[in-house]
Formats: sequence, structure tokens, C-alpha cells
Amino acid sequence: MKVAIIPEKCIACGLCQTYSGVFDYNDDGIVIFTDSKEKVKTVADDPDILMAVKNCPTKALTLP
Repeated sequence: MKVAIIPEKCIACGLCQTYSGVFDYNDDGIVIFTDSKEKVKTVADDPDILMAVKNCPTKALTLP
């Protein structure tokens, strides 16, 4: 599945990283992918990643 990050919507709450190690944070606490600087990434179909996307309070993570 593809996941997109919209950094300007991120409030650095940390919820997504509690669901999956696919997500990390930059020096300002804004979400990034752990192993990529891309804003859209194809990741394995993983229920934890899907939960991170669905539970992001600001919709900074989306399924494009």
C-alpha cells in the first residue's frame, strides 16, 4: 500500500510511531519515514501501519 506524509499537518503528537517503526521524526518532531526522505512510499500491507494512518489526529498520514 502507498502511504503519504503531509508534514505541514503534523503536530508531532508521536502517535504514528507508537503503531509502527516505519515512521520516525525529524529534529522538529515532524513525521518522516524511517528510511526515506520521500513524502510518498510504498510499504507492506500491515495492519499497524493502517492503524497509524487511520488514527492520525490531523490526517498528516494518508493513503493516496
